[in-house]
Amino acid sequence: MFSNDLGIDLGTANTVIYVKGKGIVLDEPSVVAIDMNSNEVLAVGEDAQGMIGRTPGHIIAMRPLKDGVIADYEATRIMLKYFINKVKSKARIVTRPRVLICVPTGVTDVEKRAVLEATQTSGAGVGYVYLIEESMAAAIGAGLPIERATGSMVVDIGGGTSEVAVLSLAGIVTSRSLDMAGEELDEAVITYVKREHGVAIGERTAEELKKSIGCICNTDFKEEREIRGRDVITGLPRNFTINMGEAAQAIAEPVSAIVDAVKFTLEKTPPELSADIIEYGIVLTGGGALLKGLDELVVKETGISVKIADNPLYCVVNGTGMVLQHLKHLKNVLTTSKTLKV
Repeated sequence: MFSNDLGIDLGTANTVIYVKGKGIVLDEPSVVAIDMNSNEVLAVGEDAQGMIGRTPGHIIAMRPLKDGVIADYEATRIMLKYFINKVKSKARIVTRPRVLICVPTGVTDVEKRAVLEATQTSGAGVGYVYLIEESMAAAIGAGLPIERATGSMVVDIGGGTSEVAVLSLAGIVTSRSLDMAGEELDEAVITYVKREHGVAIGERTAEELKKSIGCICNTDFKEEREIRGRDVITGLPRNFTINMGEAAQAIAEPVSAIVDAVKFTLEKTPPELSADIIEYGIVLTGGGALLKGLDELVVKETGISVKIADNPLYCVVNGTGMVLQHLKHLKNVLTTSKTLKV
């Protein structure tokens, strides 16, 4: 196994790349800015992220992935080329690295093929391309004993999808994937603020608000934030305050959908594995795991203990790194035996 293999968490919100032997070397927004007049790519990643909501009409700052799958094939290809070449330069990789890339659990063969081909034809000079399901990578990155005949449950809440899975003997026994995650939480905040305060805010402001005072348990109404937006009636800028209780109300519906997915997965779990999950608990990974009070809500709704993984934001990509370290031994965790080579 080459020491420069790449593990890629290709997320709706962020792309994170792990280099074998070096660790995580890139974590940037999955955004591409394109000049529609000339069809020229102006920026990718962090530079493009700064353009969202601030561009003239002929420039579009877009996310090429939607709900964890490719929505714009060409933009995804361009983005992958930029990120992989940046990593190769930073890590001084001169050979053609093999790539292990994550896909949402339960994606179609067509969607898998799109990821494989976008990576293969990106022009970044890669070798073999493998796929792994996000929930499997998250479980491995969280240190769950996925190879044992013991039930392990992981809930990975990313930017575009939430993945709930029960694993045993290096396989996914039952799972649930839903398009309800970080982006939907941001949209819920935007909708709430517009409805209750009459102010339009952007997705970056909504995300900052969610991170700062977003909470499931709304017992503390005192903590609040002042934010700025555009009055929907006058069209003029306006400041207003929103407290933690309102933030909890804003995100209640999408959070409820995520908890329902956990309960649905538990209902479909074989009794023997259910007993293991009761004993060992549920592990939360992904950025959504950091939402205040989410672990307490899952405990309340399921009666099962919940643990937030160490470094939950990077469980998925760290899982790819661990698979790369032991690819021969863990090859059965890949979603397909078919690989592509340029």
